[in-house]
Amino acid sequence: MIFALLLAASAPLYDCRVVDGDTIRCGDERIRLLAIDAAEMRGHCRRGRVCVPGDPIAARKSLQQATSPYMRIQRVGKDRYGRTLGLVHGPAGDLSCFQLRAGQAFYKPRWDNGRRVAAMCPEATRDVHN
Repeated sequence: MIFALLLAASAPLYDCRVVDGDTIRCGDERIRLLAIDAAEMRGHCRRGRVCVPGDPIAARKSLQQATSPYMRIQRVGKDRYGRTLGLVHGPAGDLSCFQLRAGQAFYKPRWDNGRRVAAMCPEATRDVHN
């Protein structure tokens, strides 16, 4: 039901490629996947910031496996860096949920506008306290 609503309210994406474990670029649009945080690529964790642990190369490869050049997005806003925040649906389903289930990202409830990701993959977002 939730996936059907997402697809009905979504727009197509073209020429998509993975930037890192939680960001894709489709044409000129940079898209941050909603409600997740993946390990930063080497040199991208700014001084003074607490970045999530993990292997950034593995996170990027995992996301690459779940994407295709043509996907669908439900845009939910912009982040402070001007990236689109969105729910992106690819061949493997919702990409935020995919990365959570693969263990390649951490769920961030405060970044989950409307608790959309929690509703789509509750098993992957349980017992999170940050």
